[in-house]
Amino acid sequence: MKSTFLHFNFNVFDLEKSLAFYSKALGLTEKHRKTAADGSFILVYLTDGSTDFELELTWMRDRKEPYNLGDNEIHLAVRVPDKQEAYELHKSMGCICYENHEMDLYFINDPDGYWIEILDR
Repeated sequence: MKSTFLHFNFNVFDLEKSLAFYSKALGLTEKHRKTAADGSFILVYLTDGSTDFELELTWMRDRKEPYNLGDNEIHLAVRVPDKQEAYELHKSMGCICYENHEMDLYFINDPDGYWIEILDR
């Protein structure tokens, strides 16, 4: 059996803030969304416009406090066409949370604290 990646999910506390972040920091755009009939949740699927992979953002109406990510080291990795340009943007946004110069990579964190690894290779 061969499987194919479809999407990865992050639960987000403030959907509009997260959508703005992913648009500005990574150029992701909304592909489609699903809203529960009772309004209890919204799923928004983001795309890079060039692959079939999607990032699913889940917003829960009744969530009253930000998510506690604990010691979980889950992260998403993205490839950017110009890492120096991306670095300058992320630096101006104040979202760089870790740099590893030896491995030539860095991480940004989103409004909920999820880490995104930035690579150019």
